[in-house]
Amino acid sequence: MSSKFDDIAPLYDHEVGEAIQEILIDPGFQHAVKYIIPNINWDEFSAEMSRYKTKGQFQAEMIYPVVTMLGTKVATSIKGDNWDNIDTSVEHLFLSNHRDIVLDAGLLNILRYKQGFDTTEIAIGDNLLIHPWIDKLVRLNKSFIVRRGLSIKERLVASKHLSEYIHYAIREKGESVWIAQREGRAKNADDRTQDSLLKMLALYPEDKSFLESLKELNLIPLSISYEYDPCDYLKAKEFQQKRDDPDFKKTQRDDLLNMEIGILGQKGNVVFRFGKCINSELDKITEPDKRLQPELAAKIIDKEIHANYEIFPCNYIAHDLYYKETRFRDKYTDQQLDDFKNYLEKQIVKIDLDYIDHDFVLDKMLEMYSNTLTNYLKATESV
Repeated sequence: MSSKFDDIAPLYDHEVGEAIQEILIDPGFQHAVKYIIPNINWDEFSAEMSRYKTKGQFQAEMIYPVVTMLGTKVATSIKGDNWDNIDTSVEHLFLSNHRDIVLDAGLLNILRYKQGFDTTEIAIGDNLLIHPWIDKLVRLNKSFIVRRGLSIKERLVASKHLSEYIHYAIREKGESVWIAQREGRAKNADDRTQDSLLKMLALYPEDKSFLESLKELNLIPLSISYEYDPCDYLKAKEFQQKRDDPDFKKTQRDDLLNMEIGILGQKGNVVFRFGKCINSELDKITEPDKRLQPELAAKIIDKEIHANYEIFPCNYIAHDLYYKETRFRDKYTDQQLDDFKNYLEKQIVKIDLDYIDHDFVLDKMLEMYSNTLTNYLKATESV
């Protein structure tokens, strides 16, 4: 069994057994598992993994318990809202803001599984497939690959291929799909959908207009709200590094550290809130200039994502501190104010630079936590 999508698609079930055996003997995978589950009995774990014959079995019996266990360790609570916005008679493209490299999709799928929904297929950038075992593992977990770092000519070919695959997954395979609204996370938490992403999604079918093609995907904006971002200090550090050295570029080690801290760091309360399918809003776009339509579609998605954020006390506190005002003073207690200030100071101490510009990185972290509220207010003021 093969198809033209073999180069990017999740594994077929008949490939699962062989892929698991290859992963199990990889020292990098062994190290990662023992890091996340320190007291694991490797022989028992290997025997358990070797039983799995399908991706569904692997997800239900391995990924679901592991991510659930991780969730209880790193989050105070995890909940999904507005499940009734999902039309169960069709499959959907869930397009969300991007907060955590691994757990955005991971937590979404355990919430879906608990609700009795199938898990989604997951879009993942090949820049994160640093080791061969990661490539195999994510494809085992129903991920498909987004090619990055290509020339302009290669990018167009890859984008058409990816667009066709996503339409194929939703329209023919009967799989819902999760994809982030942009390449990489918004470092300052100012979440915006990239026009280029929407253009890519609409490259297929070639005989349909941009709006018709996008409507085929039954796109639902999804808002992901983490009370605390465990990578906030790493993002603030990167802002300082880029300020001090305009040529600064992150390394693979930086990506791995962000993945590790993102998976294992404390997030507080976590909320996944589904917006409404945007098809009826796309019908309202009457702009004749096709070049402007992606921008208008992105604004529809962004407003839906922003309006469905969960706003936590720390967002109100950060907004007041960042803008040096007391506008939201009734939204938090003195204790919550002190706790958040202490939290930020503890995060700043973790920054491993020879010189930490304290005021600069603090300001950047306040900006991150306040932008969520700023965007929420703009999105809801006319509701």
